[in-house]
Amino acid sequence: MVRQITDGSVNSINSVCSGNHKATVILLRGLAREQEHWGNFPLLLSQAIDQQVLCVDLPGMGQYWQHRTPASLCGILTLVRRQLRKQQGPYHLFAMSLGGMLAMRWAELYPAEVASLLLVNSSAGSLTPFYQRLRWQSYPTVVAALCANLRQREQLILHLTSNQPEVRQAHVAGFVRLAGLRPISRLNALRQLWAASNFVLPDKPACPVLLLGSKRDRLVDVVASEKIAQCWQVPLRLHPSAGHDLALDDPAWLLQQAVDFYR
Repeated sequence: MVRQITDGSVNSINSVCSGNHKATVILLRGLAREQEHWGNFPLLLSQAIDQQVLCVDLPGMGQYWQHRTPASLCGILTLVRRQLRKQQGPYHLFAMSLGGMLAMRWAELYPAEVASLLLVNSSAGSLTPFYQRLRWQSYPTVVAALCANLRQREQLILHLTSNQPEVRQAHVAGFVRLAGLRPISRLNALRQLWAASNFVLPDKPACPVLLLGSKRDRLVDVVASEKIAQCWQVPLRLHPSAGHDLALDDPAWLLQQAVDFYR
């Protein structure tokens, strides 16, 4: 079953599970992205693992686009956990980029609520310098995206996060429409950046952990994932050609890694 969190309630999108006895998978997106940017990946994941999957928007993103984004991961986490107050834990946290930092903080502060961590192209400031966490080559594009109109911004973001021209072309119109419906303010994006910049890697959690990375990530250097894996002594699987957004560039590969991990 794939579900969305809406104002603290859980809305079913498509029922495919036979029961609720298994831990729920929570999908967390990254910087200036929302649950709709997953596309049909949540449904494919739920069908493949026969577990409930919940898509959660961070404050200031998606259905909460009119809300103010807290400038700290703890503040963001407080509001995310509030959305899940009616959903029984513990949860499998499947998180990308900034969402991965949030998931790591979650496992640190509330370990009883976290069954596992599956982290995609994330980073930690205590291990990786700022010019690798956000690759210095991307700075002009990031600044341009913050200043651009909706269409230009989505084109620039796709250029940074996808390495496949055909994928970028296929998604740009839909992402522009989405940005028009639920626009992300520049101030909220900057608050997310600030929250991410202050993240320090916590101690290794007790739950199972899998890291996934993209060797050709043009937004976050893959070294960031490698250093987390080394510090925590956990497995890291690398995609040879995809960009930062693995759910866009190779959803089949991402799905297979998740299926192997959860089974």
